[in-house]
Amino acid sequence: MTLESLSIAVKNALGDAVVGVSERLGELTVVVKPQGYVAAMTLLRDHPDCYFEQLIDLCGVDYSDYGDGAGFNQGGEGARFAVVTHLLSVTNNQRLRVRVFCPEDDLPVVASVVDIWPSANWFEREAFDLYGIVFEGHPDLRRILTDYGFIGHPFRKDFPLSGNVEMRYDPTQQRVIYQPVSIEPREIVPRIVRDESYGAGR
Repeated sequence: MTLESLSIAVKNALGDAVVGVSERLGELTVVVKPQGYVAAMTLLRDHPDCYFEQLIDLCGVDYSDYGDGAGFNQGGEGARFAVVTHLLSVTNNQRLRVRVFCPEDDLPVVASVVDIWPSANWFEREAFDLYGIVFEGHPDLRRILTDYGFIGHPFRKDFPLSGNVEMRYDPTQQRVIYQPVSIEPREIVPRIVRDESYGAGR
């Protein structure tokens, strides 16, 4: 199956749920509407022309400063957060990238696909932890990489590079404590030292 025939098969299977389909670097990407996300993903798994049996990756994306800052939504709505899923069809020997944008930027929410592909469980927890994307219907949505007391979501473009709090052991209290970051942000510009006579005596 060629990318062109796969594109036609995906469009026919998903119908109105498709916002756009694009081909780049030998890979096909389909953008779907958030309202029909679960139904579209179920069709991609079960439809005889698709059969994407495996979810091999899922991640969050923050498009806040992409291009002119209007996001990458092919619908032109300028949504900030998206969930990108990579699917594999062993039956048809095909791969597909699916992108869905969260309707709200303040509280990004999208449906969970754990019931369709159980392998999405930890991927969705990671996207929640790092981007703050809430996966509605996830059975155990909690942080997976950062600490329990962590504040914020570190992969968001507006998260400070040094973080908000730091953790250290306090010998007087004999426990780990959190405190505001004491590191002052600074620009590190590499210095280039040019010595005209370097290596001349050899």
